[in-house]
Amino acid sequence: MSHAVARLRAKRMSSMDKPFIARGSRTPRCPGCRVMFSHCLCPLRPQVATRAGMCLIMCDIEPLKPSNTGWLIADVVRDTTAFGWSRTEVDPGLLALLADPQWQPYLVFPGEFLAAERVVTEVQAVPGKRPLFVLLDATWPEARKMFRKSPYLDHLPVLSLESEQLSRYRLRRSTRDDHLCTSEVAARCLALAGEEHAAETLDAYLEVFTGHYLDAKQSVLPDLEDAAHQRLRALALGPPV
Repeated sequence: MSHAVARLRAKRMSSMDKPFIARGSRTPRCPGCRVMFSHCLCPLRPQVATRAGMCLIMCDIEPLKPSNTGWLIADVVRDTTAFGWSRTEVDPGLLALLADPQWQPYLVFPGEFLAAERVVTEVQAVPGKRPLFVLLDATWPEARKMFRKSPYLDHLPVLSLESEQLSRYRLRRSTRDDHLCTSEVAARCLALAGEEHAAETLDAYLEVFTGHYLDAKQSVLPDLEDAAHQRLRALALGPPV
């Protein structure tokens, strides 16, 4: 399966002088889920029809990292696009997407750093338009730099996620427990757009991915019948009628 993040990853790899080796491991990984082959979760990959779209602006080598969760968003949400970020260049495809009249873009970023008039906390229904959530996929320091140095995003309303939810992401360290990973942010956005089933599915998929990833690091086989796997399989059947 090829999606926007996979294609961006392939493009980034083709431009490198030497292969990218994930930190701490040289074990071959499944190209479909980026987990060691013994812990592959490709058969568990869900996909949910959504009205909302996702636009990932990815910092430098972020698409290459096996722990990147933007990949999970592209697995689940069919209308996901991904663009590499550069301080000096802007992908014309990104500008065209942001100007596409079918979309109402929201730049997702903490509102505490901005003037109040630019910040929104709800997704407004706009006739004839679908919500498009623009996510800066990077570490927190990198995301702040991207926000400051991307003037082509300055006209977008900024969606600030107001929540006391703590991140459950365990694959990278953060200095703050309230900094959500990209997949968690996307799930919150989907919920705000009224796409509860898609939000729950993405959340469940992240939990299963995290389990497989950590089990692989510890050389422990995943329990395919645990609560996380059962939840994901139930959600993959579709929303309750």
